[in-house]
Amino acid sequence: MTSQSVIPSSEQIRRAPKVLLHDHLDGGLRPGTVVDLARASGYEGLPEEDPGKLGVWFREAADSGSLERYLETFSHTVGVMQTREALVRVAAECAEDLAADGVVYAEVRFAPELHVERGLGLEEVVEAVNEGFREGERRAREDGRRIRVGALLTAMRHAARSQEIAELAIRYRDAGVVGFDIAGAEAGFPPTRHLDAFEYLQRENFHFTIHAGEGFGLPSIWQALQWCGADRLGHGVRIIDDIEVAADGSVRLGRLASYVRDKRIPLEMCPTSNLQTGAAASYEEHPIGLLRRLRFRVTVNTDNRLMSGTSMSREFEHLAAAFGYTLRDFEWFSINALKSAFIPFDERLALIDEVIKPGYSSLRSEWLFQG
Repeated sequence: MTSQSVIPSSEQIRRAPKVLLHDHLDGGLRPGTVVDLARASGYEGLPEEDPGKLGVWFREAADSGSLERYLETFSHTVGVMQTREALVRVAAECAEDLAADGVVYAEVRFAPELHVERGLGLEEVVEAVNEGFREGERRAREDGRRIRVGALLTAMRHAARSQEIAELAIRYRDAGVVGFDIAGAEAGFPPTRHLDAFEYLQRENFHFTIHAGEGFGLPSIWQALQWCGADRLGHGVRIIDDIEVAADGSVRLGRLASYVRDKRIPLEMCPTSNLQTGAAASYEEHPIGLLRRLRFRVTVNTDNRLMSGTSMSREFEHLAAAFGYTLRDFEWFSINALKSAFIPFDERLALIDEVIKPGYSSLRSEWLFQG
């Protein structure tokens, strides 16, 4: 027996160093924190006030197949994230929770424009979240864990504030913000509506990702890349529509799929979330299996940990069960993610060489010492 073909245990997966590029701050709150913040702020309308039951409600609402119920889940989390204290707490707990799950580097996104209902300014929102991330990193270090968290500022694609948010991201580029994103419904809201913001970011030599190829197909991906110049694709799961698999197993890539693979454009894939939104029917049928085999720049992510009842470890466990992935595969995903991160090259390389590779090598060697 060697480590090459053995599916890792849940405990090994939890200890493995992981990298997360696509995680929404308002989609990852602890249920107990939602209850606490609602009471403190006078927020009314929570469907449950018991944290355990509330957590179940979030997952069931997200699984319901109803877009209205799915969107309602975020109205509750955003609703309790309207003060500086709430944002600091949520961000600190986010960093702590990710570190406890073995995540060593994370890029967590949030939309500042959604957190100004009680008078906070956009700058105050960004500063509160960054303060929380630094506090969470500190607490993780005290617990013997290491994590680094970078913020992505998100603009809502149905709104008209993308230029303002892009300028905000540039102002904080040396103070915790590592990139920019747009999110929201794809259909009817193409990324080209925000072309001015993307051209501005390119002139400023700044990084950005675009939600594309999740709820809409190839045209969304094409626009994100060829019109807007995205560095990464948020989800990008519908690139599978440009790949043909023949009865004999041979594969033919269309022009767009070939471009995405040849250019090593990172795909921020979120398997559990994709099942909830109908982008994939099951883990076994998720396009990540074929895309990994074809060596696209695939990364594994959580999207919304609360709504999906997930974590990076759980995502890896699902993929191990579906595709027989081993520690070698998870190391490959993790290195892909760091190669695609929005921090400087030398820092990415150091994390790969000094944290990711040694961590997985140590885990793979454990079988030698088992009685």
